Amino acid sequence: MTTATITDLELLRTRVSGAVGRQMPEHIGRLGWDAGRLAAWQRDRLRALLARAIAGSPFHAARLRGVDPVRVELADLARLPVMTKADMMENFDAATTDRRLSRDLVERHLARAVTDPSLLLGEYVVLVSGGSSGRRGLFVQTAEQYAEFAASVTRRPLVATVAAAGGLPPAGLVIGMVGAGSPVHSSGLSCVTATRPPVSLVSAPASLPIAEIVRKLNAAQPPNLLAYAAKLAELAREQREGRLTLNLRSVASFAETISRPERIAVTEAFGVPVIDLFASTEGLVGHSEPGGTVLTFASDTCLAECTDDEGQPVPDGVASSKVLVTNLHNLTQPIIRYELTDRFTPAGTSEGGALRATVEGRSDDLFLYAEGSVHPFVIGAPLLHAQAVREFQVRQTEHGADIAAVTDAGFDPSAVVAAVAESLRQAGVARPQVGFRRVGALDRDAMTSKVRRFVPLPARSGPA
Repeated sequence: MTTATITDLELLRTRVSGAVGRQMPEHIGRLGWDAGRLAAWQRDRLRALLARAIAGSPFHAARLRGVDPVRVELADLARLPVMTKADMMENFDAATTDRRLSRDLVERHLARAVTDPSLLLGEYVVLVSGGSSGRRGLFVQTAEQYAEFAASVTRRPLVATVAAAGGLPPAGLVIGMVGAGSPVHSSGLSCVTATRPPVSLVSAPASLPIAEIVRKLNAAQPPNLLAYAAKLAELAREQREGRLTLNLRSVASFAETISRPERIAVTEAFGVPVIDLFASTEGLVGHSEPGGTVLTFASDTCLAECTDDEGQPVPDGVASSKVLVTNLHNLTQPIIRYELTDRFTPAGTSEGGALRATVEGRSDDLFLYAEGSVHPFVIGAPLLHAQAVREFQVRQTEHGADIAAVTDAGFDPSAVVAAVAESLRQAGVARPQVGFRRVGALDRDAMTSKVRRFVPLPARSGPA
């Protein structure tokens, strides 16, 4: 690595970690706000976002024509047009508020940043999302704007650490991170930049063999663990069998929905209840209480609307078809009523007025058969209960599913195959056909290190 590259990396690290440190006291303070103060903050930030978008982005100026940012109230948000990832990517050059930014420039920087992370134009963080689901998005923001996101992810565990230790330990909040290995994905970039107090991350990328992940975590002995749900379940097994020897204060799952069997296994293995973390590259962040399944979202940094297929708000207790996100801190690439396919079930608001909801997975993960739709956990449950199955991926077929799995030696899949077929029958699929093959490892997305556990057939253009 050249001296120039080291300087670029150190600039990135200094800008982001320094901004997180400066912003953290205010972020923690906002956790104690009441609903009225939060609403006033949201309105003011929304007005600033709309003003910047209209003034600096031709794409947003066109789609928000007629909107007067000075007069906008929170209730007006629902009348603004929805934007999709396809809209953003097709209009990328016109969708940012810095006219120097183009998709070509960002893509070329991204290609270099895979191995040599740095700030684009000495100012901007560049991230990619969606590689594992096939829909790729590029996201650009200043280092300080990205630090707002990072602070919203880490402020609650930081508060818990201070409370448990009677003050901030010298090393700050230390978290073992089993997520993306590449710094162009948000969890990978966090590991590159969060190397000093108040937050330090110990990286053990999910793409590594499990034995290497265990070795890294054992060597570092982080008091907190944050991992993809599938990897967390695997690490729980390593802990139970004595190869992993962590003494954890907290354990959290992110990026994937964690099932009830996985949650129980992780809690029993580590002796602490699981925290659910939702953190999207688009900026939306939510945490559950330890052992809880309802998440409280950082509504001071992102607005989130839970809607049905027609874009109408769903009532509490009803699963949404999508979530419309408005990022209040990214003024470089305005994200205003941006459509996520995640399915939330709203559960009212917190005392401070923040959205509370459970996360039910993604609407585009549903398996659609001629007989109707099947939630993937119906198929996954028998695999999750099979102790010899370490990791798996299920691909929908016309009349059933094909399973690829990493298993213990000598594992007989016949009972699991029969159980999956029975689950599909009970869900209404006639004469389901289930295939099974053992693999040494599952293919992971090169950028995110994720495995998409449930892969539906492409959407059909006409009736089944």
